[in-house]
Amino acid sequence: MNYARTLKCFAFVTSLAGGLLLGSSSAGATEYALPAENSRLIGENITATVANDGGSLEAIAAAHKIGLLAMLEANPGTDPYLPQAGSVLTIPTQMLLPDTPRKGIVINLAELRLYYYPKDENKVIVYPIGIGQLGRTTPVMTTTITQKIANPTWTPTPNIRKHYLEEQGITLPAVVPAGPDNPMGLFALRLAAGKGVYLIHGTNANFGIGMRVSSGCMRLRPDDIQALFDTVPVGTRVQVVNDAIKVAQEPDGKRYIEVHQPLSRNDRDDPQTMRIAYSAKVKKFLADGATDRAVADEAIARRSGMPVLISSGEAQTSLPSDAPAVQSAKAPVKAAPVASITQNGPGAGDRALSTQ
Repeated sequence: MNYARTLKCFAFVTSLAGGLLLGSSSAGATEYALPAENSRLIGENITATVANDGGSLEAIAAAHKIGLLAMLEANPGTDPYLPQAGSVLTIPTQMLLPDTPRKGIVINLAELRLYYYPKDENKVIVYPIGIGQLGRTTPVMTTTITQKIANPTWTPTPNIRKHYLEEQGITLPAVVPAGPDNPMGLFALRLAAGKGVYLIHGTNANFGIGMRVSSGCMRLRPDDIQALFDTVPVGTRVQVVNDAIKVAQEPDGKRYIEVHQPLSRNDRDDPQTMRIAYSAKVKKFLADGATDRAVADEAIARRSGMPVLISSGEAQTSLPSDAPAVQSAKAPVKAAPVASITQNGPGAGDRALSTQ
């Protein structure tokens, strides 16, 4: 299935389908207790059965606070419009924390996730996000939040107005007023980088989270951006990385790799097969004798977006007998390609102004 083509129409589909799972929940953002400093594995994957009334994969993803492409990575071959009733889906809620300081907000573009580490709290809150589409990439950066804007207006740049007219036949006004029709949603956090043109903001659409859809900004679902807006202070550190591969050795000696489809650089790239650049740390990790390289190579080819156990031999270190067990995530062998999404939305170059 060509997801680049089919997901362009996803706004229409999600407006028609409710998307419920047996046992699904629309509770708040996913919170995890922070593991020890020498541990990065959090959460456990779960499974859920698609209800008889079906529904879109986006609605199912939203119910479990997961991004759409993360669901497609974990469940290759699943129809994004109407998953088959009775089919069992993997909900990818196990992950490795990014290899960054556990401070403020950390965004990993490749996995389309935002991690928030509240100050002086032993937890991390994980949100799925939408990021810059092909040609309007969200940059890697370390910056801070300089402004919190409730009820932002949207002043699209001339370039964005041109794209809307040429690609969608939509004539945008010079300023889109605050309110439910504003693509920026009801809350925005301005970043210092790029003279303030980059924002973390909401959306007025029920699709696009966990996809490449914006003009460079980072967008969250309405409930998620409100929760983040209410808790994150001005001055908070924000680090944006782009790591398609995350690796970790846990305290019990088990070694894990988590591989996501890399971001496309052009229309010809297939994220399922395009080459992933290895960092020096990943190269060293893969070359270590404790890594089962065959299993690691399979995980890199599969690109499930979930941690995979790739230890070989016995654990290198021991834990007390009462220490909790670490569970691995099992994934199917084969994945369907998930291409970049090319929908428009506010992003880099947009200007958000508070109406308050």
